[in-house]
Amino acid sequence: MFYGFNDDKLMEDYVIQTEKLNKTFGDFKAVNDISFNVTKGEIFGFLGANGAGKTTAIKMLCGLLSPTSGKATVAGFDVFKQSESIKKTIGYMSQKFSLYNDLTVWENITLYAGIYGLSNKEIKKRGAELIKSLEIGDFSHKLVADLPLGFKQKLAFSVAVIHNPQIVFLDEPTGGVDPITRRQFWEMIYQASERGTTVFVTTHYMDEAEYCDRVSIMVDGVIEALDTPEVLKKQFNAASMDEVFLHLARNVKEK
Repeated sequence: MFYGFNDDKLMEDYVIQTEKLNKTFGDFKAVNDISFNVTKGEIFGFLGANGAGKTTAIKMLCGLLSPTSGKATVAGFDVFKQSESIKKTIGYMSQKFSLYNDLTVWENITLYAGIYGLSNKEIKKRGAELIKSLEIGDFSHKLVADLPLGFKQKLAFSVAVIHNPQIVFLDEPTGGVDPITRRQFWEMIYQASERGTTVFVTTHYMDEAEYCDRVSIMVDGVIEALDTPEVLKKQFNAASMDEVFLHLARNVKEK
């Protein structure tokens, strides 16, 4: 099934396009014929249980894993032929590894800004702006290992967008943090979206799905539903996105 944004959108309005994208490992099909588009500045939620294929799909879109078949472009670049160009136009944040704990806050900022291609002048300017916006001046020369988890997550996100990427991929960015920090983190996501950055986010928190412009739900490598949270709740006669998710998971299990 193909899930587009809407029929009157021009192809150039999309920053991510996929058509029947597949990834197999031997006889196992981790991602199975997924097709969807994402527009500039959209907050796009990519949901699914563990093993649903989310991380595999993200790795293909980030140029870290070559697809088995299908088509996909990210920021206009082909995932098969232009993976290095894709890496230069995106930001990426993972729950498991985003910062070096044995480096200071400032060292992490300069390291990643340099990897993303910023000049020394840009690194100093944007690094100072980042520290000011996060109000972590007192921590700038402390090891990241000594920071509270909430500070780490907000710093990791800020570093991922320090080069003003067209798209930032967030793989379960709020795992393990408290509700207040999660809300603050989403305020940062809204701000990035308002600046025109497309946010592609995976999460296990169904309440966070409500914050997205659109949500896709993967089950066993297939996109089983994709639309705005409000439309999906109406479609499945559900009071919350958690109910939508459980409905889809139960249906597939019964099949």
